[in-house]
Amino acid sequence: MDRARRPRGSCRRQEEAHLEALDLAHVIADKLEEHQAVNIVVLELTELTSFTDFFVICTAESDRQAKALKELLSEELRHEYVTAPLSTEGEPASGWMLLDYNTVIVHIFSPEGRTFYRLEELWNKAPVVLKIQ
Repeated sequence: MDRARRPRGSCRRQEEAHLEALDLAHVIADKLEEHQAVNIVVLELTELTSFTDFFVICTAESDRQAKALKELLSEELRHEYVTAPLSTEGEPASGWMLLDYNTVIVHIFSPEGRTFYRLEELWNKAPVVLKIQ
């Protein structure tokens, strides 16, 4: 497990609700890991595109887990950081769900969906900020 990230506990508290993009990406990755998502990768896109700063990509091992990850992530970020996605797309059965937090876009894939879409290959010039196997 490769963890090039800041120590736990250094996240801002609810009173400091606004999170910078990198902090938000780390918080999201931590929450996904806590809820058993696998193969979590954070890609930095700041030099490659203007529509977002980071992708957080993970795999859910079932449709049920994918739905739970989406709901838990949305609820916990809203409660702890007063941060809600601008939009969400996809359903668990489609193999790909997306949560758009503006500076961070979260992709929750089924194993088959991740293999099919190959986002890491498509964005292979993006530096990997974090990888949790």
